[in-house]
Amino acid sequence: MRYLLVLFALIFPGLAPAAEPAVDSARCHAEIPCPLGDRSYHVKEPDDWDGITPLPVLLHFHGWMRQGTLIVKHGRISGATRRRGVLLLAPNGAGKTWDFWTSATDDVDFAAAVIKDAARRYPIDHSRIYVSGYSYGSAMAWRYVCENGDDVAALLAISGTLRQSETCPTAPAEVRHVHGTSDTVMDFPFGPGGDTTYPVKLWRDRLDCDGKPRDLGTWDITRHDRFKRTQWSDCTGGQVTLDVHERGHFIPRGWIARQLDELLDLPPSYP
Repeated sequence: MRYLLVLFALIFPGLAPAAEPAVDSARCHAEIPCPLGDRSYHVKEPDDWDGITPLPVLLHFHGWMRQGTLIVKHGRISGATRRRGVLLLAPNGAGKTWDFWTSATDDVDFAAAVIKDAARRYPIDHSRIYVSGYSYGSAMAWRYVCENGDDVAALLAISGTLRQSETCPTAPAEVRHVHGTSDTVMDFPFGPGGDTTYPVKLWRDRLDCDGKPRDLGTWDITRHDRFKRTQWSDCTGGQVTLDVHERGHFIPRGWIARQLDELLDLPPSYP
């Protein structure tokens, strides 16, 4: 077929069919990954963005055996960012997982490179960079801010932690963590005597939260989940908020959306 088209063009040059437009390989978005060295990440723009206004960023680490293609379509993640003017970055873990077990991991540098590369493509508001993750991805989000968190405005972690005995050279300005007491995948880290505030002990220590925590009672977004909120705001280095529910291992409906609403001073809404 190609030979016939070439022959046709030679015989009738004025009638040659128009060449197909070249694919813009630099235009990565949604399920089309952005290449970054030998790895990649996905990006999802917010709805109705004007193409000029600097964008807050949510860097979200996927769970085990997932990839960023899921994150940019996920209603509880992408559905939250795209309605709130937030740029979603979803890096792809090597082997569909993350190396968060120790500080000797290349994934922290890779994730930092993702933000830097995205800043070449988009006007990023560097004062509002949020880091999130679910399950193994939550532990990776903890690891990232533990090693490179000085410029992170908030950690939004879901159902996954590091050991509370870890020593973190850096920390985000704010920590928000949610976990279920019936979680048996990334077990809820009960403290001595069944203490349910223990999941954020690392950050309370790191941010010098010496004051008494505030019990903010229970709250909900939908009828499916109720959260008991405890907050440490009398801290030298920032603020820590813990939401505890009674269910298992999942991303609660509307939880990311509500955190973004509060962080961005938006009216609470769902979804």
